[in-house]
Amino acid sequence: MPCISMHEQSLPMGCVWMKQQRRYENPAALAAQTCFNVTEVKALYQLFRKLSSSVVDDGFISKEEFQLGLFRNSKMQSLFADRIFTLFDTKNDGVIEFDEFVRSLRIFHPDTPSAEKVAFAFRLYDLRDNGYIEREEVKEMILALLKESDLMLPNDIVEVIINKTFEEADSKRDGKIDMEEWKNFVGRNPSLMKNMTIPYLKDMTMAFPSFVLRSDIEDDINKFL
Repeated sequence: MPCISMHEQSLPMGCVWMKQQRRYENPAALAAQTCFNVTEVKALYQLFRKLSSSVVDDGFISKEEFQLGLFRNSKMQSLFADRIFTLFDTKNDGVIEFDEFVRSLRIFHPDTPSAEKVAFAFRLYDLRDNGYIEREEVKEMILALLKESDLMLPNDIVEVIINKTFEEADSKRDGKIDMEEWKNFVGRNPSLMKNMTIPYLKDMTMAFPSFVLRSDIEDDINKFL
């Protein structure tokens, strides 16, 4: 009888192990497709195993476990974490598998080409996945970041931030930022890409990687100011 989804907590241990073995790619294969070497991929596996077993030990990182890894709080609602989770979940099945984890983390590697980082950041802010960053999306992200930081800004200040962003980025004056405009905007404001690189990813060992997936949230807000 074939194994059902590993998400089912009632699976026999043998079935889960077979499913994990079938899903997990060889470290050498993942290393060949990313900026990581084989040792680093194995180190990432240790981090993956810790995250994927933090709530349910099933070999997947759920959204709850992802939130727990980012904020030490699985119940915290975060637009930022939701968006990152969605982009990491490339198979769109509601969980992050090890190969997705490694391939997605490579975006944050110091050696990853800047063009890939810029494209990923664009998708991060394109909340509707329609190929544009619109005013409402920028506002949603700013308000979410403020809430997560326990910061308050008057609505008129938030609007000033949004107006300033679109005045500089929306060169076509159509009320939205496309990929071309985003690339130009980032080119003039390289600090926007600060959080797209995790230096520790360049020097990992089999010792448990002691880094987090993002910088202080205040940095995200400051880049709009």
